[in-house]
Amino acid sequence: MRVNRNSRARSRAAVGLSTLALAAGATTAAGPAVAQPRSAPAPAADCSAAYKIEQKLATGTTWRMCWSYESEAGLVLSNISYQPPGEAAPIKVLSTAKLAQIDVPYDDGSVEYSDLTGAGFGQGLVDMVPAECPGGTIKTVKVPEAWDPQHANVKGLCTTTRSRGHAYRMEADTGNKVFQKQGKDLLIYTVNKVGWYEYITEWRFQDDGTINMNVGATGSLSPFDYDAGDGRGWPLGKGAKDYATSHSHNVFWRLNFGLDGSSKAKVEQYDSVVSPPAQGQQAPSNKTTVTKVGKELAGDAKNMRWWRVVSNSGKNKDNHARSYEIVPGATTKYLGRPFTKHDVYFTEYNKCEQFASDNLRNCGAGHGKSVDKYVDGQTLTHPVAWVNVGFHHIARDEDQQPMPVHWQGFSIAPRDVTAMNPLTPAELADQNGHVEPR
Repeated sequence: MRVNRNSRARSRAAVGLSTLALAAGATTAAGPAVAQPRSAPAPAADCSAAYKIEQKLATGTTWRMCWSYESEAGLVLSNISYQPPGEAAPIKVLSTAKLAQIDVPYDDGSVEYSDLTGAGFGQGLVDMVPAECPGGTIKTVKVPEAWDPQHANVKGLCTTTRSRGHAYRMEADTGNKVFQKQGKDLLIYTVNKVGWYEYITEWRFQDDGTINMNVGATGSLSPFDYDAGDGRGWPLGKGAKDYATSHSHNVFWRLNFGLDGSSKAKVEQYDSVVSPPAQGQQAPSNKTTVTKVGKELAGDAKNMRWWRVVSNSGKNKDNHARSYEIVPGATTKYLGRPFTKHDVYFTEYNKCEQFASDNLRNCGAGHGKSVDKYVDGQTLTHPVAWVNVGFHHIARDEDQQPMPVHWQGFSIAPRDVTAMNPLTPAELADQNGHVEPR
């Protein structure tokens, strides 16, 4: 049986943690916490050079942030700011950002894993070779309370840049010039091994202010989970004898907003309704309405629905309030647990609420252990966003061997953070607002 040095193999024959893990105070995969592991504290407002990331991209945008590492959640990014060309000072976006859980229930109902709080995700950080971080730098991470003290220092954090293709393209009104720019991104990622899976946790910071959060699962299919039947698995190998058990990956992120350096912000929900063409009209009409989200919310994505977090203190040069819009990614919602039944949660900040399920901290008698219980009617003044993206993994022949990466994630996009496209060429800088053809 192939077992990680820092985590137990994922199989129903080995659901307990290793003696080493138990000695470190770890919990079982899906049960409540039996101990209170200490987590590395978030870095101070200004971090030392070793924990600071600052990257000026070729297009002129600079991203700044600090990084730290927690024993369960893994990589934490904090004090994230964005400074595009034309802005005199950095614009703070997020106070902290991190994974909040990876919930993995199997279709046959035999087992369910909480990969962050119960299966050693943070402890499973692996060394990367230079080829995995092309053109970048691999930083050494000291894993807090390492289950294997002999391997506490891991070359496991890659920072690099990457081209993403067109940032924009526009033909001039005269037709004799094309304005185009190729976009650049800052990428930050780790690889964490949990049983047979290897998770790539990627944070992508675009030069236009967009932040993409993705988790990619790769590695191997568990060789101990080939006993599913029709409807709960998929036959792999010769014939239809061995059925790999299907399962879900429900990934949660926790975003603590700090727009313009303030924890105070508003949340708004937008919905659009399309109506049939009225008499005399050529096309259907579409009306968008806004709902102020004044209290904690468990929200569900719908067609033409979106949310934004709005700064209470900052405005752009057009005097519009700065905000960030949550842009959901493709998801397969898992309805088996109350905490996985919603796509996004907005809760009032509580330092004790760190994980979307199986929260390890003792938040007091009667306090819930999962994000659905955190939504209890409090007024939102310091909103924290929890985003849930699901993937139902029905294995296929192509998943062996090794398994191609399957990605799941979402983005937050700037909305009125700057008065114009932050990458606008100088020749078009005066074309703000109602522009007449010329």
